[in-house]
Amino acid sequence: MPLSRLPRVLLAALPALLPLPAMAAIDGAALSALWALPFAGLLLSIALMPLLAPRVWHHHFGKFAAGWALAFVLPFAASHGLGSTVHDILHSLLLEYLPFIILLSALFTVAGGIDIRGNLHGSPRLNSGLLALGTLLASITGTTGAAMLLIRPLLRANDNRRHKTHVFVFFIFLVANIGGSLTPLGDPPLFLGFLKGVGFAWTLQHMLPPMLLASAILLSVFFALDCYFYRRESADTLARDPTPDSPLSIAGKINFVLLAGIVLAVLMSGLWQSSVAWQWQGLDITLPNLLRDVLLLLILLLSLRLTPAECRRANAFDWGPIQEVAKLFAAIFVTMIPVLAMLKAGPHGAFANVVSLVGGSDGAPVNIAYFWLSGLLSSFLDNAPTYLVFFNLAGGDAQQLMHGGASTLLAISMGSVFMGANSYIGNAPNFMVKAVAEQYGVAMPSFFGYLAWSLACLIPTFAILGWVFF
Repeated sequence: MPLSRLPRVLLAALPALLPLPAMAAIDGAALSALWALPFAGLLLSIALMPLLAPRVWHHHFGKFAAGWALAFVLPFAASHGLGSTVHDILHSLLLEYLPFIILLSALFTVAGGIDIRGNLHGSPRLNSGLLALGTLLASITGTTGAAMLLIRPLLRANDNRRHKTHVFVFFIFLVANIGGSLTPLGDPPLFLGFLKGVGFAWTLQHMLPPMLLASAILLSVFFALDCYFYRRESADTLARDPTPDSPLSIAGKINFVLLAGIVLAVLMSGLWQSSVAWQWQGLDITLPNLLRDVLLLLILLLSLRLTPAECRRANAFDWGPIQEVAKLFAAIFVTMIPVLAMLKAGPHGAFANVVSLVGGSDGAPVNIAYFWLSGLLSSFLDNAPTYLVFFNLAGGDAQQLMHGGASTLLAISMGSVFMGANSYIGNAPNFMVKAVAEQYGVAMPSFFGYLAWSLACLIPTFAILGWVFF
Protein backbone atom coordinates (compact mmCIF):
# COMPACT_ATOMS: atom_id res chain seq x y z
CA MET A 1 0.00 0.00 0.00
CA PRO A 2 1.69 3.30 -1.08
CA LEU A 3 2.53 6.13 1.28
CA SER A 4 0.05 8.40 -0.50
CA ARG A 5 -2.77 6.38 1.02
CA LEU A 6 -1.66 6.96 4.61
CA PRO A 7 -4.05 9.07 6.65
CA ARG A 8 -3.42 12.61 5.47
CA VAL A 9 -3.56 13.86 9.02
CA LEU A 10 -0.11 12.37 9.73
CA LEU A 11 1.32 14.82 7.20
CA ALA A 12 -0.76 17.77 8.30
CA ALA A 13 1.67 18.86 10.99
CA LEU A 14 4.53 19.56 8.56
CA PRO A 15 3.66 23.27 8.18
CA ALA A 16 4.12 23.59 11.93
CA LEU A 17 7.86 23.10 11.42
CA LEU A 18 8.15 26.56 9.83
CA PRO A 19 9.77 29.33 11.92
CA LEU A 20 7.31 31.28 14.07
CA PRO A 21 7.55 34.30 16.38
CA ALA A 22 8.17 33.96 20.12
CA MET A 23 5.11 32.80 22.02
CA ALA A 24 3.59 32.64 25.50
CA ALA A 25 0.98 30.27 26.89
CA ILE A 26 -2.67 31.27 27.23
CA ASP A 27 -3.71 32.51 30.67
CA GLY A 28 -6.81 30.52 31.58
CA ALA A 29 -7.67 32.84 34.48
CA ALA A 30 -8.27 35.70 32.05
CA LEU A 31 -10.67 33.82 29.77
CA SER A 32 -14.44 34.17 29.59
CA ALA A 33 -16.58 31.04 29.56
CA LEU A 34 -17.79 32.19 26.12
CA TRP A 35 -14.57 30.83 24.63
CA ALA A 36 -15.99 27.35 25.26
CA LEU A 37 -18.74 27.95 22.67
CA PRO A 38 -16.79 26.58 19.63
CA PHE A 39 -16.14 23.38 21.57
CA ALA A 40 -19.81 23.15 22.55
CA GLY A 41 -20.79 23.83 18.93
CA LEU A 42 -18.53 21.02 17.72
CA LEU A 43 -20.06 18.60 20.22
CA LEU A 44 -23.58 19.61 19.16
CA SER A 45 -22.63 19.11 15.50
CA ILE A 46 -21.33 15.61 16.24
CA ALA A 47 -24.52 14.90 18.18
CA LEU A 48 -27.16 16.45 15.92
CA MET A 49 -25.91 16.50 12.34
CA PRO A 50 -25.98 12.70 11.84
CA LEU A 51 -29.66 12.88 12.89
CA LEU A 52 -30.73 16.04 11.06
CA ALA A 53 -28.66 15.75 7.87
CA PRO A 54 -26.87 12.40 7.78
CA ARG A 55 -25.73 12.58 4.14
CA VAL A 56 -24.40 16.11 4.52
CA TRP A 57 -22.54 15.12 7.69
CA HIS A 58 -21.12 11.94 6.14
CA HIS A 59 -19.62 13.83 3.21
CA HIS A 60 -18.61 17.05 4.97
CA PHE A 61 -17.89 16.29 8.65
CA GLY A 62 -14.28 17.36 8.13
CA LYS A 63 -15.42 20.79 6.95
CA PHE A 64 -17.70 21.18 9.96
CA ALA A 65 -14.82 20.22 12.26
CA ALA A 66 -12.48 22.69 10.57
CA GLY A 67 -15.15 25.40 10.74
CA TRP A 68 -15.56 25.08 14.49
CA ALA A 69 -11.78 25.03 14.98
CA LEU A 70 -11.47 28.27 13.00
CA ALA A 71 -14.39 29.75 14.98
CA PHE A 72 -12.07 29.57 18.00
CA VAL A 73 -8.68 30.22 16.38
CA LEU A 74 -9.42 33.33 14.29
CA PRO A 75 -11.21 35.50 16.88
CA PHE A 76 -8.90 34.31 19.65
CA ALA A 77 -5.79 35.21 17.66
CA ALA A 78 -7.31 38.61 16.86
CA SER A 79 -8.14 39.40 20.49
CA HIS A 80 -5.30 37.67 22.39
CA GLY A 81 -2.47 37.84 19.91
CA LEU A 82 -0.99 35.40 17.42
CA GLY A 83 1.87 34.29 19.69
CA SER A 84 -0.09 32.82 22.59
CA THR A 85 -2.70 31.32 20.26
CA VAL A 86 -0.15 29.56 18.07
CA HIS A 87 1.82 28.40 21.11
CA ASP A 88 -1.12 26.55 22.63
CA ILE A 89 -2.27 25.17 19.28
CA LEU A 90 1.21 23.82 18.58
CA HIS A 91 1.43 22.40 22.09
CA SER A 92 -1.92 20.67 21.69
CA LEU A 93 -1.35 19.39 18.15
CA LEU A 94 2.36 18.52 18.21
CA LEU A 95 2.86 17.28 21.76
CA GLU A 96 -0.58 15.75 22.43
CA TYR A 97 -2.64 15.21 19.28
CA LEU A 98 0.12 14.03 16.92
CA PRO A 99 1.53 11.31 19.25
CA PHE A 100 -2.08 10.34 20.04
CA ILE A 101 -3.06 9.92 16.38
CA ILE A 102 0.25 8.25 15.44
CA LEU A 103 -0.28 5.62 18.15
CA LEU A 104 -3.92 5.10 17.11
CA SER A 105 -2.95 4.85 13.43
CA ALA A 106 -0.21 2.32 14.17
CA LEU A 107 -2.55 0.16 16.25
CA PHE A 108 -5.34 0.50 13.67
CA THR A 109 -3.03 -0.47 10.80
CA VAL A 110 -1.32 -3.39 12.54
CA ALA A 111 -4.54 -4.83 13.99
CA GLY A 112 -6.22 -4.35 10.61
CA GLY A 113 -3.60 -6.62 9.04
CA ILE A 114 -4.44 -9.58 11.29
CA ASP A 115 -7.08 -11.62 9.50
CA ILE A 116 -8.91 -13.95 11.87
CA ARG A 117 -10.54 -16.27 9.34
CA GLY A 118 -13.48 -18.55 9.74
CA ASN A 119 -16.66 -17.80 11.58
CA LEU A 120 -18.37 -18.71 14.80
CA HIS A 121 -21.97 -18.71 15.91
CA GLY A 122 -22.88 -15.47 17.66
CA SER A 123 -24.59 -17.00 20.69
CA PRO A 124 -24.79 -15.17 24.03
CA ARG A 125 -22.06 -17.40 25.44
CA LEU A 126 -19.68 -16.82 22.54
CA ASN A 127 -20.35 -13.07 22.45
CA SER A 128 -19.74 -12.80 26.18
CA GLY A 129 -16.52 -14.78 25.79
CA LEU A 130 -15.26 -12.48 23.01
CA LEU A 131 -16.08 -9.39 25.07
CA ALA A 132 -14.26 -10.87 28.08
CA LEU A 133 -11.25 -11.74 25.91
CA GLY A 134 -11.14 -8.23 24.44
CA THR A 135 -11.42 -6.72 27.91
CA LEU A 136 -8.35 -8.68 29.03
CA LEU A 137 -6.37 -7.92 25.85
CA ALA A 138 -7.04 -4.18 25.99
CA SER A 139 -4.54 -3.54 28.77
CA ILE A 140 -1.81 -5.32 26.76
CA THR A 141 -2.50 -4.15 23.21
CA GLY A 142 -4.27 -0.90 24.04
CA THR A 143 -7.99 -0.37 23.67
CA THR A 144 -7.54 0.52 19.99
CA GLY A 145 -5.51 -2.63 19.24
CA ALA A 146 -7.94 -4.95 21.05
CA ALA A 147 -10.98 -3.29 19.49
CA MET A 148 -9.63 -3.45 15.94
CA LEU A 149 -8.43 -7.03 16.40
CA LEU A 150 -11.78 -8.44 17.57
CA ILE A 151 -14.42 -6.19 16.04
CA ARG A 152 -14.52 -7.97 12.67
CA PRO A 153 -14.72 -11.55 14.04
CA LEU A 154 -17.53 -10.33 16.30
CA LEU A 155 -19.29 -8.72 13.33
CA ARG A 156 -19.06 -11.94 11.30
CA ALA A 157 -20.25 -14.06 14.21
CA ASN A 158 -23.42 -11.95 14.49
CA ASP A 159 -24.06 -11.10 10.84
CA ASN A 160 -27.16 -13.34 10.74
CA ARG A 161 -28.85 -11.64 13.70
CA ARG A 162 -31.36 -8.81 13.48
CA HIS A 163 -31.00 -7.71 17.11
CA LYS A 164 -27.29 -7.04 17.53
CA THR A 165 -26.74 -3.32 18.15
CA HIS A 166 -26.34 -3.95 21.88
CA VAL A 167 -23.41 -6.31 21.19
CA PHE A 168 -21.31 -3.48 19.79
CA VAL A 169 -22.46 -0.94 22.36
CA PHE A 170 -21.15 -3.23 25.11
CA PHE A 171 -18.05 -3.89 23.01
CA ILE A 172 -17.34 -0.13 23.24
CA PHE A 173 -18.05 -0.14 26.97
CA LEU A 174 -15.72 -3.03 27.78
CA VAL A 175 -13.09 -3.52 25.08
CA ALA A 176 -12.65 0.10 23.96
CA ASN A 177 -12.63 1.56 27.49
CA ILE A 178 -12.82 -0.36 30.76
CA GLY A 179 -10.50 -3.13 29.60
CA GLY A 180 -7.65 -0.67 29.10
CA SER A 181 -7.44 0.28 32.77
CA LEU A 182 -4.81 -2.13 34.09
CA THR A 183 -1.60 -0.76 32.51
CA PRO A 184 -0.30 2.49 31.01
CA LEU A 185 -0.38 0.71 27.65
CA GLY A 186 -4.14 0.30 27.83
CA ASP A 187 -5.45 3.85 27.65
CA PRO A 188 -3.86 7.29 26.96
CA PRO A 189 -4.71 8.83 30.38
CA LEU A 190 -2.77 6.11 32.19
CA PHE A 191 0.09 6.46 29.72
CA LEU A 192 0.30 10.18 30.52
CA GLY A 193 0.34 9.31 34.22
CA PHE A 194 3.13 6.84 33.54
CA LEU A 195 5.15 9.59 31.84
CA LYS A 196 4.53 11.79 34.89
CA GLY A 197 6.01 9.15 37.20
CA VAL A 198 3.09 6.89 38.19
CA GLY A 199 4.50 3.36 38.52
CA PHE A 200 3.49 0.58 36.13
CA ALA A 201 2.85 -1.75 39.07
CA TRP A 202 0.83 0.91 40.94
CA THR A 203 -1.67 1.09 38.10
CA LEU A 204 -2.04 -2.68 37.90
CA GLN A 205 -2.39 -3.12 41.65
CA HIS A 206 -4.89 -0.33 42.30
CA MET A 207 -6.97 -0.48 39.12
CA LEU A 208 -7.45 -4.26 39.15
CA PRO A 209 -10.26 -4.43 41.77
CA PRO A 210 -12.47 -1.70 40.20
CA MET A 211 -11.81 -3.04 36.70
CA LEU A 212 -12.87 -6.55 37.72
CA LEU A 213 -16.00 -5.29 39.46
CA ALA A 214 -17.04 -3.05 36.55
CA SER A 215 -16.38 -5.83 34.02
CA ALA A 216 -18.30 -8.41 36.06
CA ILE A 217 -21.34 -6.14 36.33
CA LEU A 218 -21.39 -5.18 32.66
CA LEU A 219 -20.69 -8.70 31.37
CA SER A 220 -23.55 -10.02 33.51
CA VAL A 221 -25.92 -7.36 32.19
CA PHE A 222 -24.77 -8.07 28.64
CA PHE A 223 -25.25 -11.81 28.92
CA ALA A 224 -28.81 -11.38 30.23
CA LEU A 225 -29.60 -8.83 27.51
CA ASP A 226 -28.08 -10.94 24.74
CA CYS A 227 -30.02 -14.00 25.90
CA TYR A 228 -33.22 -11.94 25.69
CA PHE A 229 -32.52 -10.66 22.18
CA TYR A 230 -31.24 -14.04 20.99
CA ARG A 231 -34.54 -15.65 21.96
CA ARG A 232 -36.33 -13.05 19.84
CA GLU A 233 -34.51 -14.17 16.68
CA SER A 234 -36.49 -16.45 14.41
CA ALA A 235 -35.15 -19.85 13.45
CA ASP A 236 -35.15 -18.82 9.77
CA THR A 237 -33.04 -15.75 10.52
CA LEU A 238 -30.46 -17.72 12.46
CA ALA A 239 -30.32 -20.37 9.74
CA ARG A 240 -29.57 -17.80 6.98
CA ASP A 241 -25.98 -17.11 8.03
CA PRO A 242 -24.08 -15.07 5.37
CA THR A 243 -20.81 -16.51 6.72
CA PRO A 244 -21.50 -20.07 7.92
CA ASP A 245 -19.61 -21.42 10.90
CA SER A 246 -16.13 -22.67 10.02
CA PRO A 247 -12.87 -23.35 11.87
CA LEU A 248 -10.80 -20.36 12.88
CA SER A 249 -7.36 -19.61 11.48
CA ILE A 250 -5.12 -16.55 11.50
CA ALA A 251 -3.33 -14.88 8.59
CA GLY A 252 -1.03 -11.87 8.74
CA LYS A 253 0.78 -13.24 11.80
CA ILE A 254 3.73 -10.87 11.24
CA ASN A 255 1.50 -8.18 12.72
CA PHE A 256 1.65 -9.87 16.13
CA VAL A 257 5.40 -9.18 16.09
CA LEU A 258 4.72 -5.59 15.03
CA LEU A 259 2.11 -5.28 17.77
CA ALA A 260 4.78 -6.29 20.28
CA GLY A 261 7.00 -3.63 18.72
CA ILE A 262 4.34 -0.99 19.42
CA VAL A 263 4.17 -2.09 23.06
CA LEU A 264 7.97 -1.92 23.40
CA ALA A 265 8.16 1.51 21.74
CA VAL A 266 5.58 2.91 24.14
CA LEU A 267 7.31 1.34 27.15
CA MET A 268 10.67 2.69 26.00
CA SER A 269 9.39 6.26 25.88
CA GLY A 270 8.16 6.01 29.46
CA LEU A 271 11.09 4.13 31.01
CA TRP A 272 14.03 5.75 29.20
CA GLN A 273 15.13 8.87 31.09
CA SER A 274 17.17 10.88 28.57
CA SER A 275 18.54 14.39 29.03
CA VAL A 276 18.53 14.93 25.26
CA ALA A 277 15.78 17.38 24.32
CA TRP A 278 15.12 20.24 21.95
CA GLN A 279 13.46 23.54 22.70
CA TRP A 280 11.40 24.85 19.80
CA GLN A 281 8.95 27.74 20.12
CA GLY A 282 8.68 27.07 23.85
CA LEU A 283 7.94 23.34 23.33
CA ASP A 284 10.05 20.58 24.89
CA ILE A 285 10.68 17.85 22.31
CA THR A 286 12.37 14.94 24.08
CA LEU A 287 14.42 12.24 22.39
CA PRO A 288 12.45 9.26 23.85
CA ASN A 289 9.10 10.68 22.69
CA LEU A 290 10.45 11.61 19.25
CA LEU A 291 12.02 8.17 18.83
CA ARG A 292 8.77 6.50 19.94
CA ASP A 293 6.77 8.32 17.28
CA VAL A 294 9.34 7.57 14.57
CA LEU A 295 9.33 3.88 15.53
CA LEU A 296 5.52 3.77 15.48
CA LEU A 297 5.47 5.26 11.99
CA LEU A 298 8.09 2.73 10.83
CA ILE A 299 6.02 -0.10 12.31
CA LEU A 300 2.96 1.23 10.49
CA LEU A 301 4.87 1.27 7.19
CA LEU A 302 6.28 -2.22 7.83
CA SER A 303 2.76 -3.53 8.44
CA LEU A 304 1.61 -2.08 5.12
CA ARG A 305 4.62 -3.56 3.39
CA LEU A 306 4.69 -7.03 4.96
CA THR A 307 1.01 -7.87 5.34
CA PRO A 308 -0.43 -9.92 2.44
CA ALA A 309 -2.94 -7.83 0.50
CA GLU A 310 -5.65 -10.47 0.88
CA CYS A 311 -5.60 -10.01 4.67
CA ARG A 312 -6.61 -6.37 4.39
CA ARG A 313 -9.14 -7.16 1.67
CA ALA A 314 -10.70 -9.82 3.89
CA ASN A 315 -10.94 -7.27 6.72
CA ALA A 316 -12.45 -4.66 4.36
CA PHE A 317 -9.62 -2.46 5.61
CA ASP A 318 -9.64 1.19 4.59
CA TRP A 319 -8.62 4.50 6.12
CA GLY A 320 -12.19 5.75 6.62
CA PRO A 321 -12.53 5.10 10.38
CA ILE A 322 -9.11 6.51 11.30
CA GLN A 323 -9.64 9.54 9.06
CA GLU A 324 -12.96 10.27 10.77
CA VAL A 325 -11.31 10.01 14.19
CA ALA A 326 -8.32 12.09 13.04
CA LYS A 327 -10.38 14.97 11.62
CA LEU A 328 -12.88 15.18 14.45
CA PHE A 329 -10.30 14.83 17.20
CA ALA A 330 -7.99 17.41 15.59
CA ALA A 331 -10.84 19.91 15.96
CA ILE A 332 -11.64 18.63 19.46
CA PHE A 333 -8.02 19.10 20.57
CA VAL A 334 -8.01 22.67 19.21
CA THR A 335 -11.40 23.82 20.47
CA MET A 336 -10.89 22.37 23.94
CA ILE A 337 -7.73 24.49 24.46
CA PRO A 338 -9.60 27.31 26.23
CA VAL A 339 -11.78 24.85 28.16
CA LEU A 340 -8.72 23.07 29.58
CA ALA A 341 -6.98 26.40 30.23
CA MET A 342 -9.95 27.60 32.30
CA LEU A 343 -10.00 24.33 34.23
CA LYS A 344 -6.25 24.52 34.85
CA ALA A 345 -6.73 28.02 36.27
CA GLY A 346 -8.55 26.35 39.17
CA PRO A 347 -10.29 28.80 41.51
CA HIS A 348 -9.16 31.72 39.37
CA GLY A 349 -10.82 30.49 36.17
CA ALA A 350 -14.31 30.70 34.74
CA PHE A 351 -15.03 27.15 35.92
CA ALA A 352 -14.01 27.84 39.53
CA ASN A 353 -17.32 26.48 40.79
CA VAL A 354 -16.58 23.13 39.16
CA VAL A 355 -13.03 23.03 40.47
CA SER A 356 -14.15 23.91 44.02
CA LEU A 357 -16.16 20.69 44.19
CA VAL A 358 -13.03 18.53 44.44
CA GLY A 359 -11.74 20.18 47.64
CA GLY A 360 -13.39 20.25 51.05
CA SER A 361 -13.51 23.25 53.37
CA ASP A 362 -10.47 21.86 55.20
CA GLY A 363 -8.50 21.53 51.96
CA ALA A 364 -8.73 17.74 51.91
CA PRO A 365 -9.53 16.17 48.51
CA VAL A 366 -13.09 14.96 47.94
CA ASN A 367 -12.31 11.72 46.13
CA ILE A 368 -15.86 10.92 45.04
CA ALA A 369 -15.97 14.37 43.41
CA TYR A 370 -12.64 13.68 41.66
CA PHE A 371 -14.11 10.43 40.35
CA TRP A 372 -17.33 11.92 38.98
CA LEU A 373 -15.93 15.23 37.70
CA SER A 374 -12.91 13.71 35.95
CA GLY A 375 -15.26 11.08 34.55
CA LEU A 376 -18.03 13.38 33.36
CA LEU A 377 -15.55 15.75 31.71
CA SER A 378 -13.79 12.75 30.14
CA SER A 379 -17.13 11.83 28.59
CA PHE A 380 -17.02 14.91 26.36
CA LEU A 381 -13.46 16.21 26.51
CA ASP A 382 -10.74 13.82 25.45
CA ASN A 383 -9.96 11.75 28.53
CA ALA A 384 -6.15 12.09 28.29
CA PRO A 385 -5.84 15.87 28.83
CA THR A 386 -8.74 15.74 31.30
CA TYR A 387 -6.72 13.26 33.37
CA LEU A 388 -3.80 15.69 33.37
CA VAL A 389 -5.98 18.58 34.52
CA PHE A 390 -7.20 16.70 37.59
CA PHE A 391 -3.78 15.15 38.17
CA ASN A 392 -2.38 18.68 38.43
CA LEU A 393 -5.32 19.88 40.55
CA ALA A 394 -4.47 17.09 43.01
CA GLY A 395 -0.90 18.39 43.32
CA GLY A 396 0.82 16.90 40.27
CA ASP A 397 3.42 14.99 42.35
CA ALA A 398 3.28 11.33 41.31
CA GLN A 399 5.20 10.07 44.35
CA GLN A 400 2.92 11.85 46.80
CA LEU A 401 -0.23 10.76 44.94
CA MET A 402 0.85 7.12 44.73
CA HIS A 403 1.27 6.96 48.49
CA GLY A 404 -0.49 9.58 50.61
CA GLY A 405 -2.94 10.46 47.85
CA ALA A 406 -3.54 6.97 46.44
CA SER A 407 -7.34 7.22 46.75
CA THR A 408 -7.35 10.54 44.89
CA LEU A 409 -5.15 9.18 42.10
CA LEU A 410 -7.36 6.10 41.88
CA ALA A 411 -10.46 8.30 41.61
CA ILE A 412 -8.90 10.33 38.77
CA SER A 413 -7.70 7.20 36.96
CA MET A 414 -11.03 5.40 37.26
CA GLY A 415 -13.07 8.42 36.23
CA SER A 416 -10.90 9.27 33.21
CA VAL A 417 -10.61 5.72 31.87
CA PHE A 418 -14.00 4.24 32.72
CA MET A 419 -16.19 7.21 31.82
CA GLY A 420 -14.54 7.69 28.46
CA ALA A 421 -17.17 5.08 27.55
CA ASN A 422 -20.06 7.46 28.28
CA SER A 423 -20.15 9.01 24.80
CA TYR A 424 -18.79 8.37 21.32
CA ILE A 425 -16.25 11.19 21.74
CA GLY A 426 -15.02 10.25 25.22
CA ASN A 427 -12.33 7.96 23.78
CA ALA A 428 -11.13 7.69 20.19
CA PRO A 429 -11.70 3.89 19.79
CA ASN A 430 -15.41 4.50 20.45
CA PHE A 431 -15.76 6.33 17.15
CA MET A 432 -13.61 3.78 15.35
CA VAL A 433 -15.78 0.86 16.50
CA LYS A 434 -18.91 2.79 15.50
CA ALA A 435 -17.48 3.53 12.05
CA VAL A 436 -16.37 -0.07 11.39
CA ALA A 437 -19.68 -1.51 12.62
CA GLU A 438 -21.62 0.86 10.36
CA GLN A 439 -19.44 -0.18 7.42
CA TYR A 440 -20.74 -3.71 8.01
CA GLY A 441 -24.35 -2.51 8.08
CA VAL A 442 -24.94 -2.49 11.85
CA ALA A 443 -27.43 0.20 12.89
CA MET A 444 -25.42 1.87 15.63
CA PRO A 445 -27.20 4.29 17.99
CA SER A 446 -27.14 8.02 17.34
CA PHE A 447 -25.08 10.27 19.62
CA PHE A 448 -28.04 10.68 21.97
CA GLY A 449 -29.10 7.07 21.54
CA TYR A 450 -25.68 5.98 22.74
CA LEU A 451 -25.97 8.35 25.70
CA ALA A 452 -29.24 6.61 26.59
CA TRP A 453 -27.40 3.27 26.69
CA SER A 454 -24.74 4.87 28.90
CA LEU A 455 -27.31 6.30 31.30
CA ALA A 456 -29.07 2.95 31.57
CA CYS A 457 -26.01 0.69 31.91
CA LEU A 458 -22.88 2.64 32.78
CA ILE A 459 -24.03 5.30 35.24
CA PRO A 460 -25.55 2.74 37.67
CA THR A 461 -22.34 0.70 37.40
CA PHE A 462 -20.22 3.77 38.18
CA ALA A 463 -22.51 4.65 41.09
CA ILE A 464 -21.77 1.21 42.58
CA LEU A 465 -18.03 1.70 41.99
CA GLY A 466 -18.11 5.11 43.66
CA TRP A 467 -19.94 3.68 46.66
CA VAL A 468 -17.57 0.71 46.99
CA PHE A 469 -14.25 2.52 46.53
CA PHE A 470 -14.84 6.07 47.77
